[in-house]
Amino acid sequence: MKHRFSGHLPSVAFGAVLVISAAALLNLAGCGSSTPAPAAPPTSLTGAAAGQPERVGPFEVTTTCGMVTDIVRVVAGEHAKVAGLMGEGIDPHLFTAGRDDVQALLNADVVFYSGLMLEGRMADNFAQVGRKGKPVYAVTEGLDKKLLLEPPEFEGHWDPHVWMDVSAWSQCAGFAAKALAEFDTAHVDVYKANGEAYQKQLAELHEYCQQVIGTIPEKSRYLVTAHDAFGYFGRAYGIEVKAIQGISTESQAGVADINNLVDFIVENQVPAIFVESSVSESNIKAVIVGCAGRDWELKIGAELFSDAMGAPNTYEGTYIGMMDHNATKIARALGGEAPESGWQGKLASEAQETARE
Repeated sequence: MKHRFSGHLPSVAFGAVLVISAAALLNLAGCGSSTPAPAAPPTSLTGAAAGQPERVGPFEVTTTCGMVTDIVRVVAGEHAKVAGLMGEGIDPHLFTAGRDDVQALLNADVVFYSGLMLEGRMADNFAQVGRKGKPVYAVTEGLDKKLLLEPPEFEGHWDPHVWMDVSAWSQCAGFAAKALAEFDTAHVDVYKANGEAYQKQLAELHEYCQQVIGTIPEKSRYLVTAHDAFGYFGRAYGIEVKAIQGISTESQAGVADINNLVDFIVENQVPAIFVESSVSESNIKAVIVGCAGRDWELKIGAELFSDAMGAPNTYEGTYIGMMDHNATKIARALGGEAPESGWQGKLASEAQETARE
C-alpha cells in the first residue's frame, strides 16, 4: 500500500407534515461549527407503513460515506440497491455534493448518512431531500448518547468518528435494520435477521481488536495519526491517541502543534506514526523531519483508513476489512502481535499491497 504521506426511531422520515428549514439544518454545517445541532425530527412512517402500495423489486438507497454504505448494504441485502456518494480516499468533512450527487439523493427512495456533523457541508442537501417527503436517516441516531465523546476543542458537539469503536458502530447497524424495517414493512424479518447476523460478526471483530491492541507493550501504546479520528478507537481498545490536526480536517495545524507533537514523540520514544488514506501527508512529513532533528528516527507504521474505507471490491473496502486492517497494522507496527493477514486471514500482504500501486 502506498504511503500517501429514541421507542421510536428518532431521525427517520421527513413527511409532508414535517418541515425543516435549510437554515436550521445549516446549524450542522462544518465539523468546526459552534452552533448547536437541531433536535432530532419526529418519526413518521413511509412506504407500506404509510399506506402506500407495496413495492415490487429492490428500492433505491443513497448513502454518504463508505462506512454507512457498507452497513446499510449488508443489512438490506437483495431488497435494496445501495449506492454511496463517497468513495475511496474521499474526506467526508470536506465533501460538497455536486449536481450528480444531489440528483442521486433526490432520486433515492431512502437516504442514510452518518450524522454528528460528519457530512456538515451537505446540510442543505438533506433539507432539500426532506422537503420532497423522502425518509432521511442518520445512523448515529441509534446510539446510546453515553457512548459519544465530546472533546474540549469540539465543545457542544460530539466527535463524529463513532465507527472507530466497532461495538458502537454495531449499534448503528442495528438502527439501520430498524429503519429499513420501518420503511419496507414487507421484509421486517429479513432486516432483523441480517442485522443480528452482522452484529454477531462485529462483536467478534471488536474482541479481536481488543486482543491485538492489548499485545502492544505498554511503553509503546501510543497511536499518532494525521488527524484526530481515532478517539473512539483509543477508548475502546486501550491506546493513547495523539494527532497533528483536530477532529475535523478543516482545522489547521500550526508550527506549535507540530513542535509539541515532536516533543511528545521524542520524550516517549514513540516508534511509529500513521498516515491516513483520506488526509494530506504534508504534516506527517513535518513531524518526521522534526523528530530527525532531535535524533529520533520516526518510521511510518502503515497507512490507516480513518474517514474512508479501502478500494472497492477489496476486503479493506468493507467496514469489517477496514477495521481489521487498522487494528492489525497498528498492533504490528507498535510491537504487538497480530497475524499479517488479520482477523479473518483476508488482509492483503505487503507484496499484494505493493502490486496494487
